[in-house]
Amino acid sequence: LLQHWDVFKYVTEVFILVPALLGLKGNLEMTLASRLSTAANIGQMDTPKELWKMITGNMALIQVQATVVGFLASIAAVVFGWIPDGHFSIDHAVLLCASSVATAFIASLVLGMIMIGVIIGSRKMGINPDNVATPIAASLGDLITLALLSGISWGLYKELESKAYVNPLVCAFFIALLPIWIIIAKKNAATREVLYSGWEPVIIAMAISSVGGLILDRTVSDPNFAGMAVFTPVINGVGGNLVAVQASRISTYLHMSGMPGESPDTAPRKCPSPCSTFFSSDVNSRSARVLFLLVVPGHLVFLYTISSMQGGHTTLTLIFIVFYMTAALLQVLILLYIADWMVHWMWGRDLDPDNFSIPYLTALGDLIGTGLLALSFHVLWLIGDRDSDVGD
Repeated sequence: LLQHWDVFKYVTEVFILVPALLGLKGNLEMTLASRLSTAANIGQMDTPKELWKMITGNMALIQVQATVVGFLASIAAVVFGWIPDGHFSIDHAVLLCASSVATAFIASLVLGMIMIGVIIGSRKMGINPDNVATPIAASLGDLITLALLSGISWGLYKELESKAYVNPLVCAFFIALLPIWIIIAKKNAATREVLYSGWEPVIIAMAISSVGGLILDRTVSDPNFAGMAVFTPVINGVGGNLVAVQASRISTYLHMSGMPGESPDTAPRKCPSPCSTFFSSDVNSRSARVLFLLVVPGHLVFLYTISSMQGGHTTLTLIFIVFYMTAALLQVLILLYIADWMVHWMWGRDLDPDNFSIPYLTALGDLIGTGLLALSFHVLWLIGDRDSDVGD
């Protein structure tokens, strides 16, 4: 639906922003959810004073990260979009910057509030926040971020003709707020460390996601594969959600046995075998099996929704569903295996997996998901499953 709006037609770099900004919510909101879930589970949010300290520090921290990464994502989109085509428009560059920073900031604010409410609520009801907060952050994140990006970029695109100064003003406003958030985040010991050390995973993850965005932009601009735009957020969203839940669970499990670096005997020091990841009697292996089994029903619901809303340009033939499901299952299988290895590896290296693993995993999810989906569309095209309405 959105790909037919003027802003998506004339400023195609917005497509490169989509995975980077959807990935950003994975990096920030899910990391926030994972961090606060662990804090709640190990009793660091039991008194009102502790709770308030955790909330203000964490909210300020994600605003800093959202603004900076939103700005960097827009630069990446401009560079990736400009190099292959060779033409550069300063108006479009400022539009991308304003859209990206405003979307990242507002989405983080809204989602952060929802996350905190969910974690406090599930703690009061005696539910493990790990099982609830991260999936909610992930699923709402996609929806809110996409809606905000399309709404804001469309609004700012409309202003380009008559009020050209609006875009630079929006950019400047959000960047000017940065020092305030930095001061608040610095005051809290829990977030001070992440403020200094938490940039590497978020920025590398954004770069990985932008490559996914480049694949999407290149594939969607071929009329034969226009239908792919609808399915990309779905396959990436589901894969990212499932692996983030698993990473958050393994991390909390490790936190209960000590601090990062104090490797318990149970933690594998080297690459785990696929058998131990998926088929052992271990509690994390059980949750990996459950999450893997959720892939097919989850995607069937989404495919049914897309076809009933006539959102896609692709007729859901049986062969298309088989290819799509194979891509989705393969993506989640790879991600769950990497999560098992990565969380334990980071723990052994004295890094807190709550802050470091989820950005890498969700970004890899975007890249693997977009790549496998593009491959599926190409193979379907080659074997002759060409829809009459594919390039609608």
